Amino acid sequence: MSADQIAPGTEEAAVNEFGYRQELKRVLRLFAVFSVAFSIISITTGIFLNFGFAITHLGPASIWLWPVAAVGQTLVALIFAELATRIPLAGANYQWAARLVGPRYGYVVGSLGIMYSAVGISGILFLAASPLLATVFGWNVENPRLLLFIAVVLIVAAFGINLISIQLATRVNNVAVITEIVGTVGLAATVFFLWVIKGSPDGHGVGFLGQTETLPGQPLWYAIVLAALIGVYTLVGFEAAADMGEETVNARRTVPRAIILSVVISSVLGMLTLIGFTLAIPDLATVAASPVPLADIIFYWLGETLTQVLLLVVVFSMFALTVVAAAASARLIFAMARDNLLPGSTALRRINSTTKTPVVALLVSLVICLALMFYGYANGNAFGTLVGAATLLPYLVYLLTVVAYGLRRRQMAALPEAFSLGRWATPVFVAALVWLGAVLLALILPSEFRSATYVALGVLAVGGFWYVVGLHRRLSNGTAGAKILTVTGGSGTRDTDAGAGDSQSGTRPQ
Repeated sequence: MSADQIAPGTEEAAVNEFGYRQELKRVLRLFAVFSVAFSIISITTGIFLNFGFAITHLGPASIWLWPVAAVGQTLVALIFAELATRIPLAGANYQWAARLVGPRYGYVVGSLGIMYSAVGISGILFLAASPLLATVFGWNVENPRLLLFIAVVLIVAAFGINLISIQLATRVNNVAVITEIVGTVGLAATVFFLWVIKGSPDGHGVGFLGQTETLPGQPLWYAIVLAALIGVYTLVGFEAAADMGEETVNARRTVPRAIILSVVISSVLGMLTLIGFTLAIPDLATVAASPVPLADIIFYWLGETLTQVLLLVVVFSMFALTVVAAAASARLIFAMARDNLLPGSTALRRINSTTKTPVVALLVSLVICLALMFYGYANGNAFGTLVGAATLLPYLVYLLTVVAYGLRRRQMAALPEAFSLGRWATPVFVAALVWLGAVLLALILPSEFRSATYVALGVLAVGGFWYVVGLHRRLSNGTAGAKILTVTGGSGTRDTDAGAGDSQSGTRPQ
């Protein structure tokens, strides 16, 4: 359908207003989009991966850092929800940054976003899903080559599902939402009630939740910074709902709801899970030293069979997270290529006519993930490198996006019945800015995450190299870059004439 045949007020017309045509298939509704964000947050993955780390550095009291992260991330989610109503496009953080500030700013945000997805997927599969699956089948968890092999099989399967269709990816993900809630939260409640009935062998009570245990020679403030990872690492990725904006029915209303619901529900369920598992700790020293502390807790109370069932549920949740994270990463690459910002943009922006998926973008994302996985395997501090970078990079993206929002929010006209912060916009913006600044300092200063900082600097260096050798010329001659947002009275947004190319098809000369 050509641009002049698109009915005004439709979602296809909204995409067209931003200089593109509707190529992705709109099939996702509220539960599916909520499931995408909820699964990428994945309280199961975050708690299983970081519970032992937090307990080791601060003891049981570390769980109270979770609500701090929940409040901070809710502030960010509110801003993103408003942005999703104004700019409902695939590759959300990139689009928001580029439309509000400019194509160069958007390119930096998008580049960090691509790497954030890649290190997150690699770290979760290699450091969490692989050892858990090996534990279930009784394989040698200490064999890094085996763990790498398992991770590679899982990641190839996850991307393969996305190559078939987004509908299949969301079906897998919808099931994972149920298994995550029943499996993780349900088991936490079960071991909590067993603790109430039988009591812990350590004899601790509710006051145990306030107990602190720091490592020898480690100051309390430093332990708090490190233990905060349990919430800071977990409560990210909710903007993935907005990455599906061009595949969502009634996106301007559905996506903001999905973003806010995913953060709020994850925060509440995550806190309940942490309380249940922490009170049920049979022996603090043993659990803190365990490579899979939650599995040890469940094994003590429920035995081997139910522990293995739980671990399978957890691995499935992690796999589903990978499935939707792969989808979001490919949409970001597709969105940037559509604006001719990446090498090989012509191929990367191609949509398969049968599956309606960005096949080349998915394959490139897979290659990047595999490269980082092998890098983590070769690096002695894989946890600090992959998990640390997977935490640092999204917060850099969030900070840059929130800054863009603060600079240009007044240029975004209000939309009828759309989510808006109204007079709360300024205090929410300021509070979110303070929160993100504090988190980034906490993630950059500790020596444990120094390698993660190097990863972030490496991303910027690679992005800077491509900017110098190719992108700068494209931006200068107007063959690349999204158009900057301006105000109009109709749909609430309009673009300036910055950038070039066919505004109806969204394609640009290579």
